[in-house]
This record gives sequence, C-alpha cells and structure tokens, in this order.
Amino acid sequence: MIDKKPLVIGVCGGSGSGKTTLIKRLQEEIAHLNPALFTMDNYYLPIESQMLDPNGIVNFDLPTALDEEQLSNDLTRLYHGNAIEVKEYFFNTQPGKNVLITIDPSDLILVEGLFLYHYSEVFKLVDWSVYVDVDLKTQLDRRIYRDQSTRGYKHQEIIYQWENHVLPCYHSYIEPYKHQANFVFNNDERAERDFSELMVQINELLLQRGFFS
Repeated sequence: MIDKKPLVIGVCGGSGSGKTTLIKRLQEEIAHLNPALFTMDNYYLPIESQMLDPNGIVNFDLPTALDEEQLSNDLTRLYHGNAIEVKEYFFNTQPGKNVLITIDPSDLILVEGLFLYHYSEVFKLVDWSVYVDVDLKTQLDRRIYRDQSTRGYKHQEIIYQWENHVLPCYHSYIEPYKHQANFVFNNDERAERDFSELMVQINELLLQRGFFS
C-alpha cells in the first residue's frame, strides 16, 4: 500500500494526435520511478453495447463507448494503493481473448485517454495534465494510415467515421478542455523542443513532490 497520495499526470488529445506515443515516451524517461500506466483504451465496451449513428454505423468516438464507471472505479482503486487487473484492449482481438494485465500501484501514475477531462471522476484525481495538439489534417492522415494498416478499414469508411464521429467528438468532448491543460504539447515540427520543455516542467513537479532527494 502507498501511504501518501500518488502524483497523477494525465495526457489527452484527439484521435491521431500522438498521445499514446507521448505517454510511452514519458514512461521511458521516468522509468526509474516505476510509474503505473493507466490507459483508457482498455475500457471499450463490446460492440453490441455501442451506440449507432443515424445510419446504423457503430460510433466508437463517444464518451459512452467506454465503461466509464469501471474505468473510474479502477483508477480510484489504483490511486488508493491497490493493484488492479485490466483486459488489455486491441481492436482486432476477438471477445474474451484480450490479455489480462495487472497494474501495480505506484507513487506516480500516468493516465492517457480521449476523455481525460470529460470524465469528472477521472479528472478530479489528475494533478497535472498535458494536451497533445496537432493540426486536424495530420490527425486524419495518421488515422488513415493506422486504420488501413492495422484495422482493415477501407478509405471511405475512415473518411465517414472522421466526418461523422471523430470530428464531432473532438469538438464536443476534447478540444473545449484544452485551456485546462497545464502544458500544451505541439506534436509537429516543434515536438522535440516541446518535449524538452515538458520534461523540465515534469522534473520540477517531481522535485516539488519529493521524488528526488
């Protein structure tokens, strides 16, 4: 059990912004502190529980696409020093075949997901947050590459989802919270400069919280 409250750093951004890549890089940079990595993607509900749009197409880009209650409960348990078990989510994995992973408690928790700010029970646990920002064209290009290469979507399906699901989600549940971030990470030609500055600020935060003697 952890006696003191852990430090929780959150990373949020739109689909294809690079938030997962960033949080994994952060995890590597501070690996010596054994941070716990909590990823919201592991809480997607099964397809039969997903909302359909007016054309009968499953919309995975709504806050209701994830099991918010279980997600919040698990993060709260981790926050209070309890190990949790999570089914690691992969898009093409058949139901019931996801690998069960254990996340051990830590004095430092990294949280990543689309709805970091929108889920109030999650955000109230976050001490410091990063918003990953990149232009929408780049986000779309990355999503096209990912969904064609790893998810088997056709180009027209990706464009449909982008216009009817992803963008409305971004404008309603992600972008409006940008001003609440402690750090805006520009994931473009400024990425390396911003990462250096991000680490300066995180190290200062860690020092303030007593992680370094």
